Amino acid sequence: MPEGVAGPPLRLARLTLSRFRNYAALNWRPASKMVAVFGANGSGKTNLLEAISLLVPGRGLRGARIADLARRGESTWAVAGRLQTPDGAVDIGTGTPPEGPADRRTFRLDGATPRSQAEIAARVSAVWLTPQMDRLFQEGASGRRRFLDRLVYALEPGHAREVAAHDTAMAGRNRLLAVGRADPAWLAGLEEQMARHAVAATAARAALVARLNAALAAGAAAPFPSARLVLLDPIAERLAAEPALAVEDWLRTGLATNRARDAAAGGAALGAHRADMALEDVETGLAAALASTGQQKALLIGVVLGHAALLAEARGFAPLLLLDEPTVHLDADRRAALFTALLRLPAQAILTGADRDIFLPLAGRAEAWEVASGTLLPDPGFPPPDPDASGAVAAHPI
Repeated sequence: MPEGVAGPPLRLARLTLSRFRNYAALNWRPASKMVAVFGANGSGKTNLLEAISLLVPGRGLRGARIADLARRGESTWAVAGRLQTPDGAVDIGTGTPPEGPADRRTFRLDGATPRSQAEIAARVSAVWLTPQMDRLFQEGASGRRRFLDRLVYALEPGHAREVAAHDTAMAGRNRLLAVGRADPAWLAGLEEQMARHAVAATAARAALVARLNAALAAGAAAPFPSARLVLLDPIAERLAAEPALAVEDWLRTGLATNRARDAAAGGAALGAHRADMALEDVETGLAAALASTGQQKALLIGVVLGHAALLAEARGFAPLLLLDEPTVHLDADRRAALFTALLRLPAQAILTGADRDIFLPLAGRAEAWEVASGTLLPDPGFPPPDPDASGAVAAHPI
């Protein structure tokens, strides 16, 4: 499909869970572009989104250990999904092998073992927001870097390989420095790998930031505030002014020069793992780190919506949007704006919330399900939506 042409949206048509978190077994068939899931705290709403997030490469929206995903008292688990894509139906499965071990996870793509996870990432993608991300700009850089990398993965599936290769080489270098008697040639080889993969990963991050900023400036997230992402990384600064090979040389020389310091510190001072991200409101110039919780939430939602629009143009389909408690910290007008924007986007959105009434403005435009005791029950108060339902949603006085 040519770039710039959005095809049929990516849709989750069926989700099957076995011994996953608090679900003994589940066979769920969401049918709408907009899906609301509500229920009491601890009922399994986030677990449901986590299961969907595991259908794409990575550790899912919680970043949990594989062994922790099994239902209490069980040692294995499985998640399977059928997704409608612009190229037809795709079946993806993941979980622990039946014979174990409990800390190993495998994938299946259309009944066969994929050559790599990039093969899956090329077919489907997902982006999520969780309540934990409300603290994204009050905590360390690693969370912001993971958030940015998920945005990059969706556009450039090969980015995951570059980051993983960089981190593997860095871990090997750290081990050699820790023993204090490493072969200089061996260290040089690892530093060569770190430099090459760090530059590739940074270039992909910088490209995503530039494209996403352009989309946001063009109003891709309207009516949410237009945000600007800033990649905070000395490697990115050099790439903006020098050829990639020159930056690799600089990074390789810096790693070699700083071996003693890195050995004392227990880690490399230079590399792709040192990148950070800032976010600011374009209109006011207010940095997210200084904004209120509600303003931060609005900026993050705007980034996710703009990213979905960007992917719809670049890859022909938008990612699945998994939004856990997205209306928390939003006033009535912002909630209405969120629902309106999601209905207009060419993306399937699955939203959760503790309160059913939050989703009442979507009646007739979304399906709603109540989570209770490891089951999902359709809410009869939400009639089957019009497949072409879109347009503005009025603020609901809650």
